[in-house]
Amino acid sequence: MIRFVLSPDRVPVPDLAERLPGRGMWLSAKADVIEQAIRRGAFAKAARGEVLAPPDLRATVEDGLRGRIRDLVGFARRAGQAVSGWQAAREWLLAGRVGLLVQAADGSEAEKARLLGPREVPVAQPLSGAELGALFGRDRAVHVAIAPGRLAERIAAEAARLAGVIPAAGTEGATPQGEGQRARLRRGGRKPGENPARSDETLAPGGAKGETSGPQGAEQVGRDGATDGKGRSRGTE
Repeated sequence: MIRFVLSPDRVPVPDLAERLPGRGMWLSAKADVIEQAIRRGAFAKAARGEVLAPPDLRATVEDGLRGRIRDLVGFARRAGQAVSGWQAAREWLLAGRVGLLVQAADGSEAEKARLLGPREVPVAQPLSGAELGALFGRDRAVHVAIAPGRLAERIAAEAARLAGVIPAAGTEGATPQGEGQRARLRRGGRKPGENPARSDETLAPGGAKGETSGPQGAEQVGRDGATDGKGRSRGTE
């Protein structure tokens, strides 16, 4: 999920590190959810006031997530927890020292598959070969092995969020159908999964409101109304 807070100018700011002060608004880390939230005025409804949501908010989130991944891979390299290149990555794989294999999104699929082979190792492809190479002082890198640990876990988590906010080919700017997923904002300053002291308001851009308590796992609104996170309807729109 992505947390947003309002700036003094009433502009939603992605709080990717989840540390900014202010009451947070949560959206699923999905391109269509963010676009629909902008188009249907979900930020203004959740904030209960005027909000100036920029049309390029999704791209801002994407750029921010790419930056976080670059920083984390750079931290891993400086800590001696990352190596780049086919041979170095292969040696770590053979030694069982890889917690995450980061491969260039624009690298050869055959080459990437050949390196991994039958091994069951988590793989992420969040950056281009040029982006990965720059972190290791090279023009290009296709294979980066990350040692098991907290950094590998954080890179994998950020890569998953990034994959969600990148539009599928041919869908950017498309108008969603009525039966498709609708954006919903969870209003509150707590992280998803924390036990809230009180219920948080969940607002659907279509106008349906509801009070929900406990962890907010579902960000979908069905044709018959919002769900309670267990597949049961909570009313009709």
